[in-house]
Amino acid sequence: MKQIRLFSGLFTVGFWTLASRILGFAREILLTALIGPGPVMDAFVAAFRLPNMFRRFFAEGAFNAAFVPMFSKRLEGGEDAQGFAQDAFNLLAAAVLALVGLAMVFMPGLVWLTAEGFYGDERFDLAVGYGYVVFPYILFMSLAALFSGVLNATGRFAAAAAAPVLLNIFACTALIAGATMGGEVIRWLIAVIPIAGVAQLALVWVATERAGVRIRPGRPRLSPEMRKMVRIAVPAALAMGVTQVNLVVGQLVASKTEKAVSWLFAADRLYQLPLGVVGIAVGIVLLPDLSRRLRAGDGDGARNAFSRAGEFTLLLSIPATVAFVLIPVPLVSVLFERGQFTPEDTAATALAVAVYGIGLPAFMLQKLLQPLFFAREDTRSPFRYAVVAMIINAVLAFGLYPIVGWIAPAIAASAAGWGMVALLALGARRMGEEARFDERFKRRAPRILAASMGMGVVLIASMRLFGWTFEVPGWRYLALLGLIVVAALSYFLLGHLLGAFRLSEFRSALRRS
Repeated sequence: MKQIRLFSGLFTVGFWTLASRILGFAREILLTALIGPGPVMDAFVAAFRLPNMFRRFFAEGAFNAAFVPMFSKRLEGGEDAQGFAQDAFNLLAAAVLALVGLAMVFMPGLVWLTAEGFYGDERFDLAVGYGYVVFPYILFMSLAALFSGVLNATGRFAAAAAAPVLLNIFACTALIAGATMGGEVIRWLIAVIPIAGVAQLALVWVATERAGVRIRPGRPRLSPEMRKMVRIAVPAALAMGVTQVNLVVGQLVASKTEKAVSWLFAADRLYQLPLGVVGIAVGIVLLPDLSRRLRAGDGDGARNAFSRAGEFTLLLSIPATVAFVLIPVPLVSVLFERGQFTPEDTAATALAVAVYGIGLPAFMLQKLLQPLFFAREDTRSPFRYAVVAMIINAVLAFGLYPIVGWIAPAIAASAAGWGMVALLALGARRMGEEARFDERFKRRAPRILAASMGMGVVLIASMRLFGWTFEVPGWRYLALLGLIVVAALSYFLLGHLLGAFRLSEFRSALRRS
């Protein structure tokens, strides 16, 4: 079996995802400064969430959950993997084209279903207009996800992980150009999104060709293999898209309060940074690796891959959670508070960041546990768990809104995230030793937690001693940088001393990547 280097892949995907998220921060900083929380930003968030929500279902969610394991096993077994990919491409293209056509006809209905609180004010018409322009983005991103799945299955992670960077480069350029050249800045941003989708698709398509897999558009056919893939994909749609569905439910509730959609969006962007770098990297790399090891009968290798991915998940999710809970205000104020983003917006967004932070490890652990099921072509179990999680989310979001107001969706999302993890963990117990953490993980997990708690103490002490620097004009950027450096150094030093990890492991992984 051709090995997929797990840690090398994790660092490669993590690096490019980090680059994308940093540029995404730049995009949101420009967006909040030039437009700011209010009707226009609320409408943009609602419109842009539509293609992203369906993308999770058709591409990174349902489709790849079914496609990647089946393609990986055919690749490992020397079967006609390229022919399988070709048929999958044609079927996916036809399905998404049909979806885009329906969305163009029923766009007002889609906006009403996902942001009913907009109806009757200017946000509704704005969101519908923006939706017509940005929704075709899903076609390019869904096809790009297929090519990315091919690349990931062959152990080539760089191009697929780098593709999302292009969206943020295009978006930042458009925002800056709009502010410099005049006109409505939001129009520049909206217009460039489909163009960025074309660029992302071109990048991974060319990379796939260079990897020796040649795919061309053709007539879709529903062969027995495609029928099987669809049967696997349908329940995976909900299982992988549960976070997006919960976000939409949250948006539906938050739309009843002006600016709340923008506040939750800004908070979501912040906690998505570690989630993207760690959680998504784990899901992308672990799924094809587990699929191929199970096909080859390598149970010990599968357990080792699962356990090392688990260490990697805890390694960065726990300290990120500690930081989000303890210092959300400095994080939000430095990143977003400028231009149209006021101190009131900072306070509200920081509250959402802290609440989402509590759920962050759960969102990451889902990315770790779901591949255990998908690698075995079991998407029905995660589907059932996702239904329960969505019920928890909806009940809490709507039920808590009259009591706690607009923050209810964030509380509901975190609670539902932990519920989903509990169900996935219980369901994985029947899979045997391959789905259980090894002794090294069991030794290291509590030490990672202890190092994170120690970092939290350092953060609190640092804020007590030097928190005043955040109030000095021009110093807050250096103050946040210094706080991050101190926190990182204390965490890695404590982790090394406690035996949570060895610093040499990072050096060797970076050399391999």
